[in-house]
Amino acid sequence: MKLKLFILKVNKYMNEVFCCVMRGLIRKKGRSLLTIIGIAIGVTAVIIISNISQCGAVAVSSELDSLGVGGLSVSLDNTNADSDAVLSDNELNIIKTSSYVEKAMPLIFQTATVNSRGENTQALLWGIDQNAKEVISLKLMYGRFINKGDIATNARVCLVDESFAKENFGYSNIVGRKITALCSGNYENFEVIGVIKTGSGLLQNMMGNYIPTFMYLSYTTMQELYAMSDFHRIAVKISDGAEPDIVGEKLVKALSTETGFQNSYIVESMAKQKEGLSQLMNIVTMILSAVGGVSLFVASLSIMNVMLVSVGEKKREIGIKKAIGACRGDILNEFLIEAFILTMSGSILGVILGIVISFIGAFMLGISIIIRYDIIAFTVIFALFTGIVFGIYPANKASKLKPVDALRGCLLYTSPSPRDTERS
Repeated sequence: MKLKLFILKVNKYMNEVFCCVMRGLIRKKGRSLLTIIGIAIGVTAVIIISNISQCGAVAVSSELDSLGVGGLSVSLDNTNADSDAVLSDNELNIIKTSSYVEKAMPLIFQTATVNSRGENTQALLWGIDQNAKEVISLKLMYGRFINKGDIATNARVCLVDESFAKENFGYSNIVGRKITALCSGNYENFEVIGVIKTGSGLLQNMMGNYIPTFMYLSYTTMQELYAMSDFHRIAVKISDGAEPDIVGEKLVKALSTETGFQNSYIVESMAKQKEGLSQLMNIVTMILSAVGGVSLFVASLSIMNVMLVSVGEKKREIGIKKAIGACRGDILNEFLIEAFILTMSGSILGVILGIVISFIGAFMLGISIIIRYDIIAFTVIFALFTGIVFGIYPANKASKLKPVDALRGCLLYTSPSPRDTERS
């Protein structure tokens, strides 16, 4: 019974304080609204920056996945490799026989100038085999992949990405069209047998002037065109559940044992490189969010300014309340609740604006967005913390006012009206 009475008493007290605070905020609605908007802008900035960074991290991860970073890459150690060590069919077969390897594919890459319909484009030529769709996750849109027949006959056929097709032909399905590439000083004609889409395509769309278009050929065709018999790398897709580091060590040991070349081969875990890049992107996200947090910190300072002005305006009211029995805690609670309401209102408005603007931006760019609820929660908590901290000093100052001093201060700084002057 006593607990119920206590709860009712506290509830009545809080309702009275809340109503008193709301009347004050409504009375000064212009100033209150500007304070709320300032906090909302800071929260919105942090949310938008974090969402942009998250979209960038997801896009980069998707692009790297499309280039086969989910597996291993075998190459020669340029600093320690024996002069006779190479990556050829012999090394490829050694890798394929490993029980931990699901697929292995040779990789050859060269830059070339590609001409189509009179337009020159810088392209990166990739020499691949029939396992490319599984090892480097190529997604076929039209046509077919390179097959064993193309590899056996050194066929002059190629795969191109969708962005190249649209840029040079104006549409995606260009299967059957002819493309000319300048390889080793000679012009070679290739027939497009397939159009692929790599990754999310976001990096290609946003950085098209810096990232060359990809063109995929049979690796035997590349060897013939560039008069070479070895590979630049061997891409490896390991079995499910296998540990990349352990598989990498076993592959290096097997290659060294079979070929007799010690310290000549290195195996890079693309998954680790991807993980490192993801960590870097997270750091960038935190730094950019911290920059946005500065604006939130500055906005929180406005709460202190507003409440200091409010203390001066409410001196008469504070003096009267203390004269009729209000204690220091009552005044302190009133100002702290005012700071909490301003900060919470600004935070809620900022969260709504940040999410809405993020979705609009993602829709315009044609990308999917991932909302970082952890950053939103942290931003709101940070805003509430700073708002209340900056509200403590004015609240404490108001609560320490003595009734006589508060009323005397109001009389000293309140000038008489013309009507009072005439009466006197």
